[in-house]
Amino acid sequence: MSTSTSERATAGARPPRAFVRRVVAAGLPTGPVSVDAVTEADLDGLPPAAVRYLRAMGVVGRPRTWSLRAHFAGRFRRGPDQAWMPCDAWQYNSAVEVARLYRIRLVMGRVVPMWGWDTYRGGSGRMRGKVLDLVTVADGSGPEFDIGELTTWLDDALLLAPGMLLGTRTTWEAAGDDGFRVSLADAGHTVGAEVFLDADGRPRDVRTEDRWADLPGGLTRAPWSTPVQGWTVVDGLPRMTGGAAVWHLPDGEFRYGEMTLVDLRLDVPPGR
Repeated sequence: MSTSTSERATAGARPPRAFVRRVVAAGLPTGPVSVDAVTEADLDGLPPAAVRYLRAMGVVGRPRTWSLRAHFAGRFRRGPDQAWMPCDAWQYNSAVEVARLYRIRLVMGRVVPMWGWDTYRGGSGRMRGKVLDLVTVADGSGPEFDIGELTTWLDDALLLAPGMLLGTRTTWEAAGDDGFRVSLADAGHTVGAEVFLDADGRPRDVRTEDRWADLPGGLTRAPWSTPVQGWTVVDGLPRMTGGAAVWHLPDGEFRYGEMTLVDLRLDVPPGR
């Protein structure tokens, strides 16, 4: 997939200045609450599939992850009948205070740039999009976005940094031999997802019904999934190579995003 943008899409690339400024301005926590390592005792009482997942993802023996910064490149489309657009995305997630700042750059018609921001902070979610960073073409907030953005934070943690999930906010439930359900509570909201594992105990798909699709008739609650492209090992830890974002609508699946994970940094202070 092409990423014909002016922002570099290579491992080790610097985050865009606008992204760094926004993350710094958010005033998020700059360090962990605790540096104690996760032990086998911390997994007591969890469903067997969840324990297998946490072990496979290298959580045991390491401190809980308190933040992540990720860089993705790929393609995105706004509708089933619309063309794919190259895209480049950066995000910063905090677990000390549940927060997510996600910036995506799209190129429409391979010429016109569009920037989008998805954010979750203090229980409030928002989605904004601007063409040429001047003309607002999307601006969404309200209960649906609060729940949807928190659900996306949960999906990120499940796929990128499961050490973020070991705490009092999270509830785990059994769902067969190769999966489990997980719920996350924050700021009066509770969201959930079901995780399906591969033979090695790593996620092959995450599915939820706690998001709303922006359809011609308005916001519609619909099943949403993030199938994983594959896995590799970086610095001794499993890392997804990429994946997709899919709406499961009454008239069929709408695969609207395909992304490669370019870079992932854990436990990074905001703005670093």
